[in-house]
Amino acid sequence: MALHIKGKWFSGNQGERIGSRLSSGFFERKEDGKFVDVKMVTKTVDLRSDTVTKPTETMRAAMAVAEVDDDVLLYDPTALRLETEMARITGKEAALFVPSGTMGNLISVLVHCEVRGSEVILGDNSHIHMYENGGISTIGGVHPRTVKNNDDGTMDIDLIEAAIRDPRGEIVYPTTRLICLENTHANSGGRCLPPEYIDRVGKLAKKHGLKLHIDGARIFNASIALGVPVNRLLKAADSASVCLSKGLGAPVGSVIVGSKSFINKARRLRKTLGGGMRQIGIICAAGLVALQENITKLEGDHKKAKILAEGLNQIKGLKVVNSVETNIVYFDILEGSNINSETLSKYLQEHGVLIMPESLSRVRIVLHHQISGTDVQYTLSCIQQAVGEVQGCNGNLKEISEFQGQ
Repeated sequence: MALHIKGKWFSGNQGERIGSRLSSGFFERKEDGKFVDVKMVTKTVDLRSDTVTKPTETMRAAMAVAEVDDDVLLYDPTALRLETEMARITGKEAALFVPSGTMGNLISVLVHCEVRGSEVILGDNSHIHMYENGGISTIGGVHPRTVKNNDDGTMDIDLIEAAIRDPRGEIVYPTTRLICLENTHANSGGRCLPPEYIDRVGKLAKKHGLKLHIDGARIFNASIALGVPVNRLLKAADSASVCLSKGLGAPVGSVIVGSKSFINKARRLRKTLGGGMRQIGIICAAGLVALQENITKLEGDHKKAKILAEGLNQIKGLKVVNSVETNIVYFDILEGSNINSETLSKYLQEHGVLIMPESLSRVRIVLHHQISGTDVQYTLSCIQQAVGEVQGCNGNLKEISEFQGQ
């Protein structure tokens, strides 16, 4: 056998060895008699986040024919369909499409905390506190009071209650008005908050005259993993934000849900923040397709995440952090390993795999519906090679990478 790779021929034993190890799906073969012409296929396995998915053909078709109108002047009919469907699924009176989850959470907090100087209790490792630019403070004048997140994403009920300000100290304290939960909890590895826990927090909120908001960016992942309907998970919540562009795979947007009065106030705040858009049916159409077609795919994402986690735990020098329940996997590179997350990321990128380093020793990987089982195995093989467990990734990439540089 002779191989033609990047303008060079390799024959004899060398050609046979490389040819027998080519990974189908990442290389193409064109056979012409006894010769095989091999070229690299530009395929990327993007595991940085579930926000990286591309719109499906069904989504693009729906977007192309979407019925639209001015959603600021009155309403866009396709947006209204999406909002009505999301309100139905979540068991709330009304819903509102917003450009992003960050805006959805910000609007929700500001509706509940209308008075500047109000205080919200939330996890110290929550998305709202860590990754939303401090918007509740800089824009809303809302003070965050953090409670330690446990490894499973919960906060201890007694610690939440202890964080509620005593109204008798209002001369010096901010006024507690809101509690925020996150389900699934991203920084805990996509862990699910069970309905019983949420109910207890909701009962505590009502006891003290507070509201409960749930950052449900991946609430559908929690629903699938727990086998509990979304409306049950949100029963105790006064409001929630639900992302369309994470696991559900839509290109843009989130939806916030709550009572009619809550949504009326939220609509005005959306306009204030620059989120009022005109013919948004074009992007809401993709969100409707996501609800119709992609919820059932989440179970497959979770299974692939668990397969990936099992494989990572079998690689010497790596350890998966926490239990994997949904589509997020964190793993640590243990002390004494011959690699760190930056060098691992660079190596994987050279072989078409994208990951997200969290620190020099920790990596985040997120599965989504455009990652196949073959992609998972390919990724594991590449990671194995990078940390020195085997000589080649799927038995071939070490040799192939040498040829790429020629």
